[in-house]
Amino acid sequence: MAYDLITMGRIGVDLYPLQTGVPLPQVTSFGKFLGGSATNVAVAAARLGRDTAVITRTGEDPFGEYLHQALRDFGVDDRWVTPVPGLATPITFCEVFPPDDFPLYFYRRPKAPDLEIDAHELDLEAIREARVFWVTGTGLSEEPSRTATLAALAHRAKAGTTVFDLDWRPMFWTDPAAARPFYEEALRHTTVAVGNLDEVEVATGVREPHAAAEALLAAGVELAVVKQGPKGVLAVHRDGTTAEVPPLPVNVLNGLGAGDAFGGSLCHGLLEGWDLERIMRHANAAGAIVASRLECSSAMPTAQEIEAAVTAGEVR
Repeated sequence: MAYDLITMGRIGVDLYPLQTGVPLPQVTSFGKFLGGSATNVAVAAARLGRDTAVITRTGEDPFGEYLHQALRDFGVDDRWVTPVPGLATPITFCEVFPPDDFPLYFYRRPKAPDLEIDAHELDLEAIREARVFWVTGTGLSEEPSRTATLAALAHRAKAGTTVFDLDWRPMFWTDPAAARPFYEEALRHTTVAVGNLDEVEVATGVREPHAAAEALLAAGVELAVVKQGPKGVLAVHRDGTTAEVPPLPVNVLNGLGAGDAFGGSLCHGLLEGWDLERIMRHANAAGAIVASRLECSSAMPTAQEIEAAVTAGEVR
């Protein structure tokens, strides 16, 4: 079976405070959720009716068991989610200070299992046959995940739609200069690049949105998607088509996970063959809906919820 979407990258447990506006030392209760950007994208697309799977690794521990169960509950195939003996399943804490301050605290040491994805264990034919394949910048930050990510991209050879989520997390790298050569190599094998202003600057050295989009196209992609925060999103296709869509009004509760909802909806729109502006409007709406909710994975919207927000012009 060819999947609509296979993602490859981070997984973990999100422990989010159930109180907003409270620093971690004073928080008294937390909610437990499936997390990890690549995993959340698979969940978001599954919520929209897509057949999805994720390639990642967990610890051989109760949190790892929880993640398998959560994936199955969300309808995401977990056949390529394998344990790494001796490493713990990562957890991530955040603080929630709406509307725009959500510090993240990653517990991924001495090493996260998802960075132990090995090229020799990949189902390369399934990766090549998937209609969309999604990888992240974090997957390039350490070996053997780096080699596995680039091997998967090279084998796929731009078959179908191949998305590179630039996903720059400075705590996973020594400095941006160390990341850029690997980002450039990944871009040569991908058809779609997605990133915010910080991420496109790491990948290309350019921060101005239109110039960054052109730099991503010059690096080899067919479609460059530059997320501009309060200025919305810019999408530029190699054929000259451009869409620049403003953000949807929303009362933000927790901005974490909004980008993953955007990604899942982006994949859905590309699979549907929608025009570029419609894809961006729906992806923006998906992200805004999740930003209005506390959790990430379990907050991913349905197609009906996204359509309602697009029609209303706001998240109610």
